[in-house]
Amino acid sequence: MKTPAPPSRPLEALRELTPARVGLGRSGASMPTEALLAFTLDHARARDAVHAAFDAPHLVAGLAGLDVEVSEVCSQARDRSDYLRRPDLGRMLEADSRRALEDRSGSASEVVIVIGDGLSPAAVNLHAVELVRHLAPRLTEAGIPLGHVVVASGARVALGDEIGAVLGARLVVMLIGERPGLSAPDSLGAYLTFAPRIGLTDEKRNCVSNIHGAGLSYDEAAFKIAWLVREAIAREVSGVALKDESGTALIAAKPAD
Repeated sequence: MKTPAPPSRPLEALRELTPARVGLGRSGASMPTEALLAFTLDHARARDAVHAAFDAPHLVAGLAGLDVEVSEVCSQARDRSDYLRRPDLGRMLEADSRRALEDRSGSASEVVIVIGDGLSPAAVNLHAVELVRHLAPRLTEAGIPLGHVVVASGARVALGDEIGAVLGARLVVMLIGERPGLSAPDSLGAYLTFAPRIGLTDEKRNCVSNIHGAGLSYDEAAFKIAWLVREAIAREVSGVALKDESGTALIAAKPAD
């Protein structure tokens, strides 16, 4: 028996389901002017997000009401140009910052949150404090007090490994600006690493990504991160050894209609 063809659907209808550039139409051999201008604008927004100033004082002030110890550190990247050209420098603490953390190593909690600028400081300025505000009570409910947050300038993801190791944390959560896309220049990511130490690679991390206004909400992201933190500590693993099953738990936690 011949399989019936699926119902046809105009490409324009797909634009209601995705921010991807589909069904744009054409003008001769080119895109329509409206689509070209929209692409140019989104590209400019992505570039601006990469070069936005990291507002560390704003983050520190926002964290002040959360009853956590806050530290500020810098990587070895001296400026934004250094950071973009030398990714390795963003993975290492500069000497004064490392010494300052070593002085506080005795007061570290089981979990340390690091807030780093990454490739979209704009995302971090906008979302990081609110995400921590939603995450802190979920960790407290799980019996995991949050005592230390580190605001890190010029940070790559792996900088969290050194910070966690110096502070003696069992697990580090790195909140960092993700590489801007043409549909999401302000997306925040969270990377979780159990037993952080220098030299770890990405298979040791779990990632919760796409945290922004049109993506994962603060509450959903906080639920997923708290679930991963709890399971990582209980099982003493993270990364490929820890399957993210928070989605099933989230569905179970939602009240029935």
